[in-house]
Amino acid sequence: MPIVTNYFVSSHAEKRAGRLNFLIKYMKNNLSIVLLLGIAHSTTSCATIFTGTNDKISFNSTPEGATVFHKGVEKCVTPCTVNIPRSLSKQTVTFEKEGFNHQEVKLDKNFNAVTLLNILFGGAIGVGIDAATGSLTKYSTKKYEVELEAKQQ
Repeated sequence: MPIVTNYFVSSHAEKRAGRLNFLIKYMKNNLSIVLLLGIAHSTTSCATIFTGTNDKISFNSTPEGATVFHKGVEKCVTPCTVNIPRSLSKQTVTFEKEGFNHQEVKLDKNFNAVTLLNILFGGAIGVGIDAATGSLTKYSTKKYEVELEAKQQ
């Protein structure tokens, strides 16, 4: 029986070595494909990785001291600079100050050109990630100045 056991071990080791040699040969022959897939995978969601998901935007008002709200959440008091998350939907901020009319301002956006790398290399997955994070667009105007009107008595 010891001879059979040795034969089994030897045969099993040869099979494993054969599989390993096949894998090494396969990898050598297809290294360029593997590298290309790796590059494509690493560039997925380029705009999100390279330009982030927020933009710093400055707000000022006349008179100063107006509270700036984004999506109903207080962000800062003018003059100020704040990170605003990107989004594909229309984005607005509201300036509010006691004794003055509220003023709503639409945040201007344009296409984020870094997204083109996704279309070329990352495909639908990368574009989908950039769309979900809002990185397909970026805010084009980085500074907003608003003149508030006094309420009529």
